[in-house]
Order: sequence, then C-alpha cells, then structure tokens
Amino acid sequence: MGGMISAMRSFHQDSSVIKKKVKPGTAKRTIAFAAPYTGLLIFFLVVVILDAAIGIANPLIYRAIINNGILKGDSVLIIRLALLVGGLGIIDAGFGMTQSYLAARIGAQIVLSLRVKLFEHIQRMPLAFFTRTQTGALVSRLNNDVSGARTAFTDILSNVIGNLITVTLILGAMFLLSWKISVAALILIPIFIFPARYWGRELQAITRESYDLNAAMNSLMTERFNVAGAQLAKLFGRREEESKKFQTQAERVSDIGVKSAIYGRLFLTALLLMASCATALAYGWGGVLAVQHVLDVGTVVALVSYLVRLYGPLLGLSNIQVSVMTALVSFERVFELLDLPPMIQEKAKAVPVPAGPATIVFDHVAFKYPSAKEVSLASLESVAIPEKPAAEKAVLQDITFTAQPGELVALVGPSGAGKTTITHLVPRLYDVQGGSIKLNGVDVRDAKLDSLHARIGVVPQDAHLFHDTIRANLLYAKPDATEAEINRALEDAQILPLVSGLPQGLDTLVGERGYRFSGGEKQRLAIARLLLKAPDIVILDEATAHLDSESEAAIQKAFEKALAGRTSIVIAHRLSTIQQADQILVIDDGRIVQRGTHAELMEVSGLYADLYQRQFAAREAAV
Repeated sequence: MGGMISAMRSFHQDSSVIKKKVKPGTAKRTIAFAAPYTGLLIFFLVVVILDAAIGIANPLIYRAIINNGILKGDSVLIIRLALLVGGLGIIDAGFGMTQSYLAARIGAQIVLSLRVKLFEHIQRMPLAFFTRTQTGALVSRLNNDVSGARTAFTDILSNVIGNLITVTLILGAMFLLSWKISVAALILIPIFIFPARYWGRELQAITRESYDLNAAMNSLMTERFNVAGAQLAKLFGRREEESKKFQTQAERVSDIGVKSAIYGRLFLTALLLMASCATALAYGWGGVLAVQHVLDVGTVVALVSYLVRLYGPLLGLSNIQVSVMTALVSFERVFELLDLPPMIQEKAKAVPVPAGPATIVFDHVAFKYPSAKEVSLASLESVAIPEKPAAEKAVLQDITFTAQPGELVALVGPSGAGKTTITHLVPRLYDVQGGSIKLNGVDVRDAKLDSLHARIGVVPQDAHLFHDTIRANLLYAKPDATEAEINRALEDAQILPLVSGLPQGLDTLVGERGYRFSGGEKQRLAIARLLLKAPDIVILDEATAHLDSESEAAIQKAFEKALAGRTSIVIAHRLSTIQQADQILVIDDGRIVQRGTHAELMEVSGLYADLYQRQFAAREAAV
C-alpha cells in the first residue's frame, strides 16, 4: 500500500517527463527497419485475416445450431455443426501459433539488425565518448531498450494489427445481424476511449522514465560490482552508504512499476465495465425483441457471442497507444545513439599507411579535448553537468618533432603536461585542431583506420586484459599466432616461466581486467601481446612502471631486441629508463620546452635536469 501511495504522489512530480514527446521521424525510421521483411509481413497479414475469419464464423454457426437445430429438433444438424465448430477450433489454434511465430520472428530479426548496427556504431565512437559515458547506461541501450523495442514491435504485429482486423470483421457481422443493438452496445466505447488516450500519454512517460531509471541502476551495479569498484567500497568502508544509494534507486524503479500497474488496471477495469454494460444491454434489448418475434433467439446469442469476442481485441486496441508509444520510445532511445556521429571517421578516399620502417612527423600540432555535446549524450552520463559555453584551454600547442625509423623518442614532464595526449593522437584516438601528424608521409586523418591501427602497438600504463584466458588475450593481437610465437613473446616479456608453471598454462583465466595477476605480471602479459603483434610503431606509456628493478632490467633488454628497427614513443616517469633515447622531448603545459639527448639536456639547466636531480636525490634518500 505504501508503494501505491508513493506512486500516486509522484504522478504530479513527473509533469516535465510526461510533456516530453517522441521525436518526429521515429515512426518512419522504425518502419524502415521492417522494410526487408515485407514478404513475411504479408504472410502474417494473410494468417491474421484467416484467423479472424474463423472467429467470425463460430457465432454464425451457434446461431444455426439454435435456430435450425435445437428449435427444429434436428439432432443430425446439431452434431454436424458441433463437429464443424471443433474442427474450426483446431484450425484456429494452428493459425494462432503461426501468427505468434511470425510476429516473434519478424520482431527478432528487426531488433537483431538494430542491435548489431548499434554495437558497430558504438565501436566507431571516439575515446572521448567512452570517457564520459556510463558503461551501465550504454549496456542498457543494447539490452533493455532494444529488447523493449522487440517486445513492443511484436505486440504491435500480433495484437494491434490482428485485433484491428478482428474488430473490423466482428463489427461488420454485428451490424448485419442487428445494427440497432450494435450501435447501442458500442455507444459506450467513446466513454472509454477518452480517458484511455490520457492514460496512454501517462504510460508513455512512465516507460521513458523507467528506461532511464533502469539504466542508472545498471550503471551503479556495473561500477560497484567490478573489482576496482568493490575494492574501493571496501577500503573506504562505504558498504552501508552504497546499499542506501542502491535502495533509493531501486525504490524509484519499484514506484514506476507500481504506477505502470495502476494505469494497466485502470485500462482493464474500464474495459470490463464497458463489456458488462454492453452485454447486459444486448441480452436485455435483444431478449425483448426475441419475445416480440422481431429477432430470433439464435441472432441474440450470436450478437452476445460477438460482443464477448470483441472484448479481447478491444483490450488489445485500447493499449494501441501504449504499445506504439513503448515501441517508439525504445526505438527513439536507440536512434538517439545511432544519430550521434563518430568524431573520428574514415574518409571516402582514405589511403593505407605503408608498412615497414616508420617515420612520425608532428607538424605544429594544436589540440584541445572536445566538449560533451560533441562526443556524448547527457542521457548516457546520468550526472552530466552542463558545460560553460566558453572555449576550453588548448591541451597541446605547437608540438613539432620528427621520429625517424628505428628511433626511440621519450616524452617526459610533470603530470598533466600533455604527454599521454600526444600518444593518443598518433593512432588517431582524437583529431588535432591545428597542424598535422603524418606516418610515412600519410596524414593520419587521410589514412584507412584499420591500416593505421595495424601499424601501431600500444602498452598503456594501466594495461587492460579481457575476462578470458591468457591465450585468448594474446591472440587478440594476432589471431593466427602459433604456439611457438606465443611462447617467444612470453619469453621476451620475461613471463614465460610464470605462465608455464600455472596448472592450466595458457588456458588460465586472468579474471576481470586481469586482477588475478599482480600489476607487474599483468603489465608483462600486455607487453607480450604487443610483441606478438610486432607493429612498426610502438607506444609505451610508462610500460615498466609496475615492475621491480630486476624485472625492469630484463624487460629493457627484451625491448632492445624486440623493438630493434621499430619507431618508438615512450612516456617515462623514471628518467633512468630513457637515458639511451635518441631524442627526449620535455613537455610542460602542452608545449615542448626542451629537446635533445640525455647528455645534452643534462648539460643545460632546465626542467629535465631538475626532474632528474629530484629523482636521483629521492632514490639516494630511499637507499
């Protein structure tokens, strides 16, 4: 009862949501997805018409049984007509099963194509999209919204279209039998339709809000149930607060469910009242006319039978707005995401990046991160804060350097200086706003994306491993790699003894994000994955940050062998690891403030020498 009261109270709190309508064009785009299945739709309509025709025939047979069989004492005719009713019932059941199968099949195929298209579209979104979007909300679009669209679309096919044909045929038969009683019985329908239209708008708003609330709850569970989120909650002792937060969201979802149930019951109650009054009217007036010999008894029974058969389809049609609006809301939320254009798009005349020794040229590059409006949707961020219209500060300014084939270029500087941003621009995770970046003479904005990514291998500071086996994670880099190639990569990454010593070896499950392994072990597996890919360009974002001194030295030797002849860009916080770099770029506040070799930079005063001296002093103090 408390939930019902809470739901009733919230009716007036959702006025802003109720006023929100489905965007124009959603229905047209939804129909476009059904176009490839026109043949099945026509077959479906034929089955629906045949099914409805059988339903129309039965009351007429009842009329014949009464008038020509019972009243005239013809037992043989009664038995024949009864057998006919039974046979038609079997055929009707077959048509009903076929109708349900076709509706489900068409809906499933449409949603399958929609889901695949949405997944492919999301994969093409820029990195900035994923940095702002809640994973749970995104997954909800692929699961809940698409499933809701399938269910609603199936309801439209099986209920709305089928019921519309059935109602039309039933009304036609009723008017042929007695148009006066039919008009009198149906005069109550408008009284029911007007409130139904209002309830339909309410249910549309409830459906939309329900999807948003479920997406928010999914996001909360996704963030709290992964290893990092669960660990954070435990370490900070936030279990009770997290439970209360989840309870608040779950209660809101529950209230929405109660509201939906209330409106659904209002529909049913109003329809039953209308049906009872119409039946009473038909029996009362029809009975009087039968006594007066204006109508025969069989006709009265047939009319009442038609009215009874009319209630079910009318119930379906009473929800026509709910079914259509639910489908359109679901499709609209999917289309909203499909309509968000990826910032990083391949040009129509894109060219491949030539394989082999690579030259990287940064020519006066300027960059700032895109705004939320450019890359994301507020509905996918949940806690999005409107951004100020003022332009954001440039992250990089006038970045110019060249990395020749086989050279190791190191990026150093304080945190937030722009080092990682530079490495993100090489594989075109973002597009520059000024200047250009060229690989072997090809501007990355003019390159085929698959070709570009095939030339580049990256080991980030926080290496990600899929919740799968070691073998599967390594084969992600080279699906056709042999056992010998995998073992060689593991050996070069200094982790083969560990993997070989595991009970399941390469078939060991790494756990979510690789949390079954230590930071150093996970990092070395990521390095093995990179070595297996053997790219022309290697980007290392403090790839040895999680290794102890002994493992770090071994990895450095492995890199000397594995990266020979390849162009490398390395972000290093431990300056001792990049003393042999061919070129060191010192980044500060988005600019290159120093460049040269380790020896050259140590000979002059500046940021690099200061950083090196502080690290050396800190290391001496630690010893």
